[in-house]
Amino acid sequence: MSKNKKAKKNTPVSSIDKNQYNMKVVLSDVCARCRKCERGIRYLEKMSEPGAVGKGVPCILTRGKAYT
Repeated sequence: MSKNKKAKKNTPVSSIDKNQYNMKVVLSDVCARCRKCERGIRYLEKMSEPGAVGKGVPCILTRGKAYT
């Protein structure tokens, strides 16, 4: 290595913030039943248009602790 280049260090998995959360990605059918969060309602309106294609939205109500 030349003296101007530094090797990148990989961050270990244990360095993840312990308060970090994972949320499940849900589709519009779950948002239609729930109707509690603003993000879900916006996604549901977007998916109700003809020809709309979506990949889901993170649901804050299904969050769980991240694995460390």
